[in-house]
Amino acid sequence: MRLSATRLFPLLLLFALALLSFWLEQTLHEGQQPPSLRRHDPDFLVENFRLSQFNAAGALESTLAAAKMVHYPDDDSTELLAPRIVQSKPGEPRLTVSAERGTLARGGEEVFLYGNVQLLREGGAGHAEARMRTSFLHLVSARSLVRTDREVTIAEAERQLQARGMEYRNDTLQLYLRDQVRGRFAPKSRK
Repeated sequence: MRLSATRLFPLLLLFALALLSFWLEQTLHEGQQPPSLRRHDPDFLVENFRLSQFNAAGALESTLAAAKMVHYPDDDSTELLAPRIVQSKPGEPRLTVSAERGTLARGGEEVFLYGNVQLLREGGAGHAEARMRTSFLHLVSARSLVRTDREVTIAEAERQLQARGMEYRNDTLQLYLRDQVRGRFAPKSRK
């Protein structure tokens, strides 16, 4: 059976009408969404923001401060300008982290920090003060975990380490370096 132009025309017309119906359906559904869900506009802005978390015993565990916090309702994201986090859980060295900007994950348990990220772990029994610098840091507060997949420099006492990718657990003081690890250890001076 050969398809002639007279038989093919109604099929093409039906196909074009089906495509047009599909396009109209999609256009109508997009138009029904509230404007606030189609735009990435903030619903609130807080300047000189400060949030403190306490444990069950009432002791201060962490503080998150920022020059500005902006929340967006369309994706429930929160952006921070000049964030500073101080974590002082019992039995763990005090951590202070600062960056140029950051974002909070839903619920606030995870913080993503960007631009000139600096971490200071205070010294204590059995460990010296340590400073870490990187361009990105992911902090998971509940697990006392910080990690990055970028270049990181770690300075502690007479040692300096550089690597690409790092994971540090503050509760166990365990440091994992991923790739391209380089280190410089100065000999201890004899007295």
